[in-house]
Amino acid sequence: MIPRYALPEMADLLSDQTRYATWVQVEILASQAQVRLGRVPAQAVADMRRARVPSVARIAEIERVRDHEVLSFLAAYCEDLPDESARWVHLGMTSYDLVDTALGHTLAQAADLLSGAARRLRRVLADRAAEHWDTAIMGRTHGIHAEPTTFGHKLAGFAFAVDRSLGRLAAAREAVAVGTISGSVGTYALIDPSVEAYVCAELGLGIEPAPSQVVARDRHAQLVQAVAALGGCIEQLALEMRLLQRTEVREVEERRTVGYQGSSAMPHKRNPTTSERLCGLARLLRGYASAVSEDVALWHERDLAHSSVERVALPDALMVGHYQAVMAADLVETLAVFPERMSANIDQTRGLVYSSAVLAELLENGMEREQAYRAIQTAANLTDSSAEDFGATLSKAGIDVGPLRPERFLVNHTVIRDRLESLRELED
Repeated sequence: MIPRYALPEMADLLSDQTRYATWVQVEILASQAQVRLGRVPAQAVADMRRARVPSVARIAEIERVRDHEVLSFLAAYCEDLPDESARWVHLGMTSYDLVDTALGHTLAQAADLLSGAARRLRRVLADRAAEHWDTAIMGRTHGIHAEPTTFGHKLAGFAFAVDRSLGRLAAAREAVAVGTISGSVGTYALIDPSVEAYVCAELGLGIEPAPSQVVARDRHAQLVQAVAALGGCIEQLALEMRLLQRTEVREVEERRTVGYQGSSAMPHKRNPTTSERLCGLARLLRGYASAVSEDVALWHERDLAHSSVERVALPDALMVGHYQAVMAADLVETLAVFPERMSANIDQTRGLVYSSAVLAELLENGMEREQAYRAIQTAANLTDSSAEDFGATLSKAGIDVGPLRPERFLVNHTVIRDRLESLRELED
């Protein structure tokens, strides 16, 4: 991922140097387990612990000759070991015992980082929803004025969407936090299953129950799909913020820096660029999810077609998802809200948005539905084609339903507020 969309904590975790450090950790733990079985001398493990993690540059240098990353890593690592200790490294293991077990450990940590960012986003959304619970805003369907709601209600919907995404991420983390140290084709022919049990326990991982030499790729697909689902929820939030920032609407606005410039040619421009960026990144996440889903089906016990995809899609998806969640929380936390503009937009159609309340009242008073609907529609059309308020055209039609205000739509709104308060009680 280009640095523009990668925050340091996630980028560092998913860097090549950190990956090789994790490989060293797995090799040491596996050898330690073999010491317990009497197959590896304790001195060899002591030497392994003292050895340096090989550099990315040195491994790449060796790989140009060997054309095999794991063997190049092992060769570089063993350069810092005595010969009598180096020969015990990787005993009984195959490449993907190392790669996939380390990957499970890294993906679990990455999922934790992403979940932390998503929990902050949930809290910010819930807090600002409570702040604006009574801030009336025009509800729109098909892009057209429908009935009044509140800005807090809008934000609450996004908060609950992020909460559902957190549930999906938790399930995906559990699915992907597994390892396998079972040897070629996964039969444990040259390595005792207790080695796998020890290593995975030390790393906080589960065990692939029927390994085929690799960890099953549906696990990784589940993780990236969960990241993409969160990205879609953030996209929905960002799209709403884009729509509410249009000049004709202007009910909210993104935070601007002192030196902000929105256009090279038009100095007046104030563009919703953060929201647009969040929408664009969601498209990337769906692409990564599709690519990783293609990795589930491998030939026989394994092939290597998934490797090239994962080298790009897994770190990129996690870095983009993490960046997106952090930026979305910043956007909502600093969002400027204009209640006066919201109120003006409700009044823009001079009361037409209260037609459903009028219809309900006429039906409750005994008028037949079709008659009531047509009478209100006629009055609405007159309002739409004249300068009169809806209340005036209703009066001309002999319909008097009292004051038309947003509060008439929010009588039972408190039930949603109660649900929101339960969400706010959850910990970050």
